[in-house]
Amino acid sequence: MSETAVKTGHPKGLWVLFGTEMWERFNFYGMRAILTLFLVNSLMMKEEEASLIYGGFLGLCYLTPMLGGFISDRFFGNRNCIMLGGLMMAIGQLLLFFSASVFGDNIGLATTLMWSALGIIIFGNGFFKPNISSMVGSLYPKQEKSKLDTAFTIFYMGINLGAFLGQLICPIVGDVKNEAGIRDIHAFKWGFLAASTAMLIGTAVFYMLKNKYVVTPEGRPLGGLPKHNVSEDYEEGESQKAVFSQKALIGAVVAFFALGLVFHYGFGQNFIYSLIYSSGLTLAGLIVSDSSLTKVERDRIFVIYIVAFFIIFFWAAFEQAGSSLTFIADNQCDRNFFGYNMPPSMVQIFNGLFVVAFAVPFSMLWDYLRSKDREPISPAKQAVGLGLIALSYFIIAYNVKDLGNSGLLAIKWLILLYLIQTCAELCLSPIGLSLVGKLSPKRFSSLLYGVFFLSNASGYALAGTLGSILPATGDKFVKAKELGIDLQSILDKKVTPTAEQLKVLADNQISDHYPVFAGFEIHNLFEFFMVFVILTGLAAVILMALTPKLKKMMHGVR
Repeated sequence: MSETAVKTGHPKGLWVLFGTEMWERFNFYGMRAILTLFLVNSLMMKEEEASLIYGGFLGLCYLTPMLGGFISDRFFGNRNCIMLGGLMMAIGQLLLFFSASVFGDNIGLATTLMWSALGIIIFGNGFFKPNISSMVGSLYPKQEKSKLDTAFTIFYMGINLGAFLGQLICPIVGDVKNEAGIRDIHAFKWGFLAASTAMLIGTAVFYMLKNKYVVTPEGRPLGGLPKHNVSEDYEEGESQKAVFSQKALIGAVVAFFALGLVFHYGFGQNFIYSLIYSSGLTLAGLIVSDSSLTKVERDRIFVIYIVAFFIIFFWAAFEQAGSSLTFIADNQCDRNFFGYNMPPSMVQIFNGLFVVAFAVPFSMLWDYLRSKDREPISPAKQAVGLGLIALSYFIIAYNVKDLGNSGLLAIKWLILLYLIQTCAELCLSPIGLSLVGKLSPKRFSSLLYGVFFLSNASGYALAGTLGSILPATGDKFVKAKELGIDLQSILDKKVTPTAEQLKVLADNQISDHYPVFAGFEIHNLFEFFMVFVILTGLAAVILMALTPKLKKMMHGVR
């Protein structure tokens, strides 16, 4: 064991990466908490449009790790990419601060700044995300890879401690309402400024401590330029360089454009979503075309792919927190929490709070089960996670069933939803990160994390699509009534709205029709939530049924 190890048996470098990731997640989740509300209330977008932008933004944030992983593995190394990504995200948040500062005087300029900010954050996240996850797995000697589930659960606690702080502080300073319940639309800028400051702190923490603590078990600097890697960094007999034929590279380019056209024209996806889906499939195919892969390596990579596919449905359901669940908290929820009327963007704070509370108990549970030789394999844990998220939406569906257009959902049901989803997340997300670390060949480490994050990207894209089918909540019916319009009769097609009424509804961001998913109209919140119950429930059952086959393909890795 390296002298950098601490009493827990984990290297001190884990805690440096923990702290770096904590501040980065403060930055990201703090911004995420107020983003859609900023788009709707300051930049005057419809909720449906804001949900699609939100899903596309998150999807692209988890598409660019593919590029960041490739550049790191081939050219810059983990360390340089982490610092570059951190600085880019801090700059992006500053641009959002300026966007939220000028929208009242020039909404065109504010919108341009917003798009520029999101673009910079997307590429910054791409450099940052796969490289810090890859470094966690590299901290441990080969004989201690069994500790990775516990290590990534601890690391994941850092992620969610940051998320908790960001979702607490950014809404407090950025999502402000007066005593009459009127939102101060000029306050969003302070939330974005807080997010930028957090990212600068995280980057500085990593820069100052990386040389002393972020080292290999032998004490060599970890994550430097790839040309400085030595043979000890690889498994015995493992190839140190990927080998892609010219035919494979040309085939990947052709497949990328062909799949993009299929998703865009065949499935009606927008440009960004088509880009995300086609990139994921193309990169997955390119990696397994590497002629240096052994049968064992190829089998293990296919396990990563299969698990990544099912994770798409988890994130599609989980990431409603920043869009549809935030809109419901804003529009049809009694947010009184022990006498405190919570800002709607703060309600999702319970997820981060519960992860911080339960991450260590979950890591202790995995350690205990491992000591008794009863620990489930990673895909089985993830199937349980999918089942739990299906349960959370089943409970919330039945609690909104009889709300009607004027009833308010008690905040305790959203808190319960986040509690169950937190347990689901701890069974799935850190376990997935650990699985990639254990199954990836060294030469594909960061790139396969990029592929794994593409499943997150696809899930977020699907989350945006599903979030956009949120039916009208109670506040929309109240607003329509104030405007002299019977919205329910229009939705039920009992009356035909006039052109003037349609314009009034559009100006007030109220849809004149029920949303449609897979050919079915979504009439109410119960039907909306049952979509997630069905999707994640089926995914859980199928993944659990596949676990015996996946266990064989893992060739001894649990």
